[in-house]
Amino acid sequence: MPRLQWAWLLVVALALGGCSFKQYAINRAADALAEGGSSFASDDDPKLVRDAVPVTLKALESLIEAAPDNRELLLAASRGFTQYAYAFVQQDADRLEDHDLKASLVQGERARKLYRRARRYGLRGLEAGHPGLRSALAADPQQALSAMTVRDVPLLYWTAAAWGGEISLSKEHPDIVAEVPQMQALIDRAAALEESFDEGAIPSLLIALEMVRQGGKGAPAARAQARFERAVALSGGAQAAPFVSFAENVAVPLQDKALFETRLASALAIDVDAVPRHRLANLILQERARWLLSREDSLFAE
Repeated sequence: MPRLQWAWLLVVALALGGCSFKQYAINRAADALAEGGSSFASDDDPKLVRDAVPVTLKALESLIEAAPDNRELLLAASRGFTQYAYAFVQQDADRLEDHDLKASLVQGERARKLYRRARRYGLRGLEAGHPGLRSALAADPQQALSAMTVRDVPLLYWTAAAWGGEISLSKEHPDIVAEVPQMQALIDRAAALEESFDEGAIPSLLIALEMVRQGGKGAPAARAQARFERAVALSGGAQAAPFVSFAENVAVPLQDKALFETRLASALAIDVDAVPRHRLANLILQERARWLLSREDSLFAE
């Protein structure tokens, strides 16, 4: 949808009340947002996107107030808040940790709350298609998700990604950490339904999970390696995410410095202009790769 038409529909949707055209405008806006924010994804200026995204997210929340059960809007909110929390807020928290611990903790808590907001929108979207899901998920995750279909995969993925981000920043919240089985069930169900979703996003996310999965078959590093290889194959080697994730979540725990450097070198070698739809993500992850390399001495024992 052309950008001006999207902006016009958004204004109309928020301004009109009690009118069938309002619902039409909301639905059209939801369709545009569901396309994945391609104008942001292909941008080559992360700072510009960082400044623009909050406005879009708040507009999304206004639309959700008008259409609280619209699954496309709820998906867009879950995806958008997760991406913003990781790309801009959590990155800041990580970089601050070495020289300003207090500021790092403040940013980390903000990222945790944004992930939590994203997770709630994702669960609302799943609940809209499967009433009673949230209570069933707490009781028996596998059984609760048995009715999910390929149509649910985007919501399953982004809800799991948000939940995983929240858990990773919740060391002081054991009740959240205890929700790992629910988060794990979501991403496992997504993998079973459509492993190829978004060119390898699911196995890329699972790289980190395999290193801490309880009851998994075989060595954690071997499982993570298999996920890594699958993610690279599905993405055609055009995404930095699996390389950075493997370096950070596998090579560092294994204390394999050479592997760490090799994976990050591969991430940095990716041509960010080769696949425009991955440009912004690759730029952000390449910056993380450089930061990780700058901290190599503190990550690896002599």
